Amino acid sequence: MLDIHVMRSIHNPAYQALIEEIVSYRKSKKVTQVQLALKLDKPQQYIAKVENLDRRIDAIELKQWLRALDADRDFMIKILID
Repeated sequence: MLDIHVMRSIHNPAYQALIEEIVSYRKSKKVTQVQLALKLDKPQQYIAKVENLDRRIDAIELKQWLRALDADRDFMIKILID
């Protein structure tokens, strides 16, 4: 049985891997934290906190990030399945 408290943690290895993939993708698209923040209508510090694993994003925010990065379907499927 899954421990729901572990799954919600920013310390969960699967969550950390997800954020690492998103950061890598953002950088590959040559999008800065500032540019992403502007697209999300958030302060740059919000992006930094998520990327530094100081703040967790939920499914809705993940969807917003992927849209803001113009993520292709292959990337979206990859991060959800891997």
